[in-house]
Amino acid sequence: MTHLQLLWIIFIVISVAMFCLDIKLSALHVHEINRKEAAKLCLTWIVITVVFGLLSGWLLDKTRMIQFFTGYVIEYSLSVDNMFVFIMIFEAFNVKRLFQPKILTWGILGAVVMRLILIFAGVELMSRFHWLLYVFGAVLIFTAAKMAFGNEGEEDPRKNPVIRLLGKIMPLDHDDHSGVFFVKKDTAEKKAVWHATTLFVTLLVIETSDIVFAMDSIPAVLGISQETFVVYTSNIFAVVGLRSLYFLLASIMDLFRFLKPAVSIILCFVGVKMLGEHWFRISPGISLCVIIGVLATAILLSVLLPRKDSGNGLHGA
Repeated sequence: MTHLQLLWIIFIVISVAMFCLDIKLSALHVHEINRKEAAKLCLTWIVITVVFGLLSGWLLDKTRMIQFFTGYVIEYSLSVDNMFVFIMIFEAFNVKRLFQPKILTWGILGAVVMRLILIFAGVELMSRFHWLLYVFGAVLIFTAAKMAFGNEGEEDPRKNPVIRLLGKIMPLDHDDHSGVFFVKKDTAEKKAVWHATTLFVTLLVIETSDIVFAMDSIPAVLGISQETFVVYTSNIFAVVGLRSLYFLLASIMDLFRFLKPAVSIILCFVGVKMLGEHWFRISPGISLCVIIGVLATAILLSVLLPRKDSGNGLHGA
């Protein structure tokens, strides 16, 4: 067994174990996650990620270890920005905080499967068609400009076309607040017909939103490395901690006032790196330092220049 195969096994075991624990906590212990619990969970995932990254450096090489951490930081920073969209989705559908962990747990599980498909497809395409590197670079620069100057993320999530499609497949029940995804109700035509509840509708909107997010984050990580192991593990370690990250961010939103321009700069940097690969090479170490420096500057500016009308952002009935 090679060191790479051993790391894949370790990664799968850790991911499956933590997901099973997360699902068990959501299904059997429904409760609101406070700031202290969210901080502990976030720290746990970060520690696990750091240990895994150091292990990859020991078993593989320093370059791939730095690429892993760089990809992780990029995905994590993009995830932080995406969490604010999730806050808006929960508010739009008036989902109680008590049930938000359940939705996020299953939403993240779906994201892991979807990213598995997208990442393996992306790596395979780039190995066969190297010119796609420049396409992805241009996409990242366009996304960075749109994020910096556009009104991204302000659409009403209740107008998501997936909801209309679901309504054609099965009836919807917007009045059920029992915390389940499906309920049986009598209709004028039939008895005991399955209805999708608001919780399931919210889950679908979050899943479709994550697909859109992946179109930004996966090309960004592919700009750091085109190795499947590095891209997928760094991406997934960032994604699996999103449930606890959501509840932590909701209580400290003011620390991320300048996050969106910071993420825009990071996407632009990676896009330029991809487009200029033929003429200049930026080492993984420098890339990691630039990305961490941009994020640290954004957080520092948020602390030094707080909003005058700041307030906590997590709501829910």
